[in-house]
Amino acid sequence: EVQLVESGGGLVQAGGSLRLSCAASGFTFDDHAIGWFRQAPGKEREGVICSSDGSTYYADSVKGRFTISSDNAKKTVYLQMNSLKPEDTAGYYCAAARSSSSWCLAGDDYGMDYWGKGTLVTVSS
Repeated sequence: EVQLVESGGGLVQAGGSLRLSCAASGFTFDDHAIGWFRQAPGKEREGVICSSDGSTYYADSVKGRFTISSDNAKKTVYLQMNSLKPEDTAGYYCAAARSSSSWCLAGDDYGMDYWGKGTLVTVSS
């Protein structure tokens, strides 16, 4: 059974940083699309960062501030978030696909097969 478990969310002041972690079990990241999505209250879920086939999608709103990395030995993917803004407040979800995904590289969650339960990030002004 594949499980993705996010951690690292919390309350941070604007301008601060957080690092989210996504620990996977029953799954390895090789040759799979992996990404982070977020959903703010009253808004649709949106792609934040998604990697597939050696390429990475970045939402315009996070370019230059957020990065994705992974530790295959630990089966963990990280989302480093710097220069946080109040508009970054949302539930953040880790997701993975069974294979590579062009949808991922468009920031679309279509075709992402596995999802974590999310971790809440709140940025105060």
